[in-house]
Amino acid sequence: MSQEGFNSAAVPLCAEDVQGDGRWKSLHSRFVLDCKDKEPDVLFVGDSMVQLLQQYEIWRDLFSPLHALNFGIGGDTTRHVLWRLENGELENIKPKVIVLWVGTNNHEHTAEEVVGGIEAIVQLINVQQPQAKVVVLGLLPRGEKPNPLREKNAEVNLLLKRSLLKFPNMQFLNVDAEFVHSDGTISHHDMFDYLHLTQIGYAKVCKPVYDLLVQLLEETPEEKQATLA
Repeated sequence: MSQEGFNSAAVPLCAEDVQGDGRWKSLHSRFVLDCKDKEPDVLFVGDSMVQLLQQYEIWRDLFSPLHALNFGIGGDTTRHVLWRLENGELENIKPKVIVLWVGTNNHEHTAEEVVGGIEAIVQLINVQQPQAKVVVLGLLPRGEKPNPLREKNAEVNLLLKRSLLKFPNMQFLNVDAEFVHSDGTISHHDMFDYLHLTQIGYAKVCKPVYDLLVQLLEETPEEKQATLA
C-alpha cells in the first residue's frame, strides 16, 4: 500500500487519450447511451477480457439470451472502470447481476492495491445498484512461462476470496480453468498472445460463468429471503 494508506488503484481516473483518436471516451459515451436505450438483466464490466468476449460466438450463444450488455474496454484498470461507473454507466438501468472482470492491467499496483481497487468498484455498485448481485471474476494467469505478473494475479485472487465476503450479494468466481500446464506453461491454443483468450479459452471460462448467472437470475426475491432467514 502507498504512504499513509493511500491507494491510487481505488481512485477514479479518466483514461488519457494517448493515441489521439478519442476512442476510450467514445466507447464510454456509447455505453452511457446504451443505458438509456436498453434494459439489461446482466451487465459485464471490465477490460479487454470482457470487451473481446463479445467478438466470439459464445457471447451470442450464452450471454445475449440472458439480456446482457458488454461494457468492456481494452487496457482499463480498476481506476478507469471506477471512473466510468461513476460517470453514467450505471444510470437508467437496473440489472439483476453485474459481472466485474478487471485488474490484470494494474501493473503499477501491488496485489493488495488491486484488491482495494476492486473493492471500491464493488462498493460503488452496491450503492448505485443495491438490487444487483455482483460476480467478481478472478484474474487469469498470463505469460507463456512463470513470471511475476502471473504470481501477482494469483495473489490477487487469494486476497479477493477473503476480502469480498464482507460485501452483500457478492460472489467471487475463479475462472482459471487449469490454463497452466504441469510444466508451468500456457498454451497459445487457450491464449493467443498468452494474455487474451482464444475461442477455446473463452469456452473454458464462460461455462461456469453462465451456470452461475442462470442460477442467480432464477433465484426469486422470495427464495433469497428464505435463504437469509
